[in-house]
Amino acid sequence: MALTHTPICDTSFTAPDFSLKGVDGKTYSLADVRGEKGVLVMFICNHCPYVKAIIKTLVEDVKKLQENGIGVVAVMPNDTENYPDDSFENMQRFSQENGFTFPYVIDETQHIARDYDAVCTPDFFGFNAEMKLQYRGRLDDVTPSRPATEDTARELLDAMLQVAETGKGPEHQPPSMGCSIKWRSENAA
Repeated sequence: MALTHTPICDTSFTAPDFSLKGVDGKTYSLADVRGEKGVLVMFICNHCPYVKAIIKTLVEDVKKLQENGIGVVAVMPNDTENYPDDSFENMQRFSQENGFTFPYVIDETQHIARDYDAVCTPDFFGFNAEMKLQYRGRLDDVTPSRPATEDTARELLDAMLQVAETGKGPEHQPPSMGCSIKWRSENAA
């Protein structure tokens, strides 16, 4: 498990489109998932301990974002051949077990992860209504070894609610950290 941190938010970055198969069998594009006030594109997987540590809070926060006009999609970018815990069938199970209210799609070619410059799971990309990147930070400061407390700040939730209200993200955006994306050998940098 290689720990990776995300780069600083580039507000000139525009959300790339995609066409990816969801765990429900439907194909989703950016237009299908975007909300009236923006969209959150999350790169997650089933096996990463950093994702597992935040998944309950993430699902709760996503419901609040959806209620406030932010569309949400989760993209699984990992090499499923070498990491079978992230297989499509396991994605279906993970989605159901955690009560996802958003599409969970697979990036089989890993091209979308490259287009977004995703580096780890979890990796969050929060866009405003014009599809300009406004948040590239973490969910919160929870890690596999540091569980949430009642004082844990809801950084992603607060940032994206700000984006929904003002179109702009916060100035301070602590980077997300997690497991490096598991690239196929032909996609490795």
